[in-house]
Amino acid sequence: MKRLSIQWRVTLWFTLLMTLLAAVGLGFLFFMGGQSALSATKSRMEQMAEDSRAQMGLGTDGIVFDSDLEYFRDGVYLSAYDDQGLPLYGAVPQRFDNSIVFSDSLLREVEDTGGRWYLYDVRCTVGQQDVWVRTVAAVDEIDATITVLLHLAVIVLPFFVVLAAVGGFVLTGRAFAPVRRITQTAREIGQGGDLSRRINLGPGRDEIHTLANEFDHMFARLEASFETEKQFANDASHELRTPTAVILTQCEDALDGNASPEELRAALKAVQRQGEKMAGLLSQLLLLARADSGRQTLRREPVDLSGLAAAVAEEQRELAAEKQISVTTKITPGLVVLGDETLLMRMLINLMENGIKYGRQGGRLALTLTLTGDADTVTGRVSDDGIGIAAGDLEKVWRRFWQADPARSRGGAGLGLSMVKWIVEAHGGCITVESTLGRGTVFTFALPRQKAVARPE
Repeated sequence: MKRLSIQWRVTLWFTLLMTLLAAVGLGFLFFMGGQSALSATKSRMEQMAEDSRAQMGLGTDGIVFDSDLEYFRDGVYLSAYDDQGLPLYGAVPQRFDNSIVFSDSLLREVEDTGGRWYLYDVRCTVGQQDVWVRTVAAVDEIDATITVLLHLAVIVLPFFVVLAAVGGFVLTGRAFAPVRRITQTAREIGQGGDLSRRINLGPGRDEIHTLANEFDHMFARLEASFETEKQFANDASHELRTPTAVILTQCEDALDGNASPEELRAALKAVQRQGEKMAGLLSQLLLLARADSGRQTLRREPVDLSGLAAAVAEEQRELAAEKQISVTTKITPGLVVLGDETLLMRMLINLMENGIKYGRQGGRLALTLTLTGDADTVTGRVSDDGIGIAAGDLEKVWRRFWQADPARSRGGAGLGLSMVKWIVEAHGGCITVESTLGRGTVFTFALPRQKAVARPE
């Protein structure tokens, strides 16, 4: 049984169930039909006997019977006898023993050498004479009717079984067609690796359509994840290829044997710069990889975000001064959040370095930190008046390695803002970006405030 497909197993169980129900139903119908036929025959016997009272009278030659009095109707015989048991009117079955004793108004079953019979006798008085009216019906004839019905059922039942099997197979075939489609699509994806394939069963509210839609969503997520990982690997390889090539070139020149001490020193400094760049890139990649896998833990503690922001702004002023960018701050003191101080510092540094990197020469960079939302949320803003971002690219700034155009590719790997987004969200906050091309960009983040806990005196 386990070797059969689910369709065949469901078909067999459906056929067996329908056969059982049909057999029970037909058996019940035939039983009730037989009982109904027997009840109708007995009722007819009693009715014919009782109706005969009004169709008998007393004549000059004795008892006379109305010409409308039927002596046979639908298998029931009627006959009349005087008080001595001599026949006066009617007929009885050919093999019936007419010597059976009368019993007034009693329906009974008797058996003689001729067979089994139902009898019903009625004693009537016509004038001063007693008359017995007897109705007789053969038990075998009623049983024969039931037997004919049973034979008919034996003939009809196999056709019903075949019809149930064929109908069950067709219905289950149509019901399992979506399952076969799911299986085929999964097999083709597994063999060809084409994650763009979809089942596409269309709209539906049953379990199979729900399962197919979930599979399609899963395939879509797998495709997006696979493409992201592939793009991530390509971009990481591209970012590491340039410093690697510089390091190899500088090492080859230094090992040439003709380099002066100054040239060797310059080569070592170039190797150091590229090594630091690679180390920073690998550090960011490791952090993001741990974040994706859920293995990057946050060392949560109360952090004075106001003091941290002021320290970062002061540190970034030196870098901004190289481009004559003025850094201004407006920080509400004493704003505390529960979080990882190192990661929060990295978030602020990345935002300010981004503003300096893409700010215009002689421009400005502003950092504000205030309370909002009934003093439950710390809101920060980092704004610049630099080159800005096109409206269609605003959502792309969070992608890893994404750079809108060569004008925005100024030595960065494109990982800073993706790290910022993860850090903010890991702390239960949110971050948005607004920008106008050629006029500047504003990053706004919100973090839940850590309220002070009153100490008992």
